[in-house]
Amino acid sequence: MRHGKKVNHLGRTDSHRKAMLANMATSLILHKRITTTLAKAKALRTYVEPLITKSKNDTTHSRRTVFAYLKDKDAVSILFREISEKVANRPGGYTRIIKMENRLGDNAEMAFIELVDYNEIYGKKSAAAEKKATRRRGGAKKAAAPAETEAPAEVKAEVEGEEKVDGE
Repeated sequence: MRHGKKVNHLGRTDSHRKAMLANMATSLILHKRITTTLAKAKALRTYVEPLITKSKNDTTHSRRTVFAYLKDKDAVSILFREISEKVANRPGGYTRIIKMENRLGDNAEMAFIELVDYNEIYGKKSAAAEKKATRRRGGAKKAAAPAETEAPAEVKAEVEGEEKVDGE
């Protein structure tokens, strides 16, 4: 039983796993999206998200701490310069994992992991669709509401007038 064991060892030694995750995190920071197996993507998410959180505070200590994990000067500079600005007001959840089809060779579950703020496709479509739907609904309700409120007042006046005529 693996009660309380949170680390997925990925069938590798400790040094191999740390080096692999450092390389994958560097690739993710440089390319903003990478394709890998689902298990590796989930392990990478727990590895890279604390580093992105640490990059929000641009101090010498935090840069050295992140460099100890990534071991790549270019990736650290991009992380602190570009990525930290984009995620400055995001409270977490910097990455997105999307499952893909299984790999043909060994039928492994594949996925791609990406930085959320760098995908323009998702942000543009959902925002445009929401605005369009809101306009339609709001316009239909506003146009229908005044017509309905005016019509019953006129009908009531006519009905009252007819009743008086009938009563006389």
